Amino acid sequence: MTDETDAGVKIDYAEVMRRLPHRYPFLLIDKAEDFVSGVSITGIKNVTHNEPYFPGHFPIDPVMPGVMIVEAMAQTGALMMSKTLDVSVEGKIIMFMSIDGVRFRKPARPGDQLRMKVVITRQRGDIFKFRGETFIDGKLAAEADFAAMMVTVDPPVAP
Repeated sequence: MTDETDAGVKIDYAEVMRRLPHRYPFLLIDKAEDFVSGVSITGIKNVTHNEPYFPGHFPIDPVMPGVMIVEAMAQTGALMMSKTLDVSVEGKIIMFMSIDGVRFRKPARPGDQLRMKVVITRQRGDIFKFRGETFIDGKLAAEADFAAMMVTVDPPVAP
C-alpha cells in the first residue's frame, strides 16, 4: 500500500480536522508530518498551559495525564488510517480496540511539544495494529502498542 509519492507528506491542521471527528477539548493532534501511506506517521501536539486538564492535574505543577498522551498516539494512528484508506469521516469512525505495553518515561508539561511516531505493525482489512513512541525534546516520553478498527456508523436519527 505504500505510495512513494506520499513519503514525508505533511498534514496540516485543516486536514486533521477533516479526517478526525475529535474536537476541542479532545482533539490532541495539531498537525502531522512524515506520513508514508500504510507505513508510518509523526503526529505533533503542542502542549499549552491552557489545556483543560491542567487546573486539576496538577494546579501547582501541571503534568499532562498519561492517558491523554496515549490518546494522542491513538489519534495519530487514526489519522494515518484515515489517510491511508482515504475514507470520509461521515458514516465511518475509527475505534480504539486495545492497548498493551504502555510505559511512561518523561512527564509532558506546558511548553513541551509531543512528537508521536506511529508505525503500522500489522494490518488486516480495516483492523490496524500500531507501535507508538512519543518524544519530548528528542527523549522517549511514552510508548505503547495499540490497535484500532474502522467501523460504519448509522446516521443519527432526528428527534
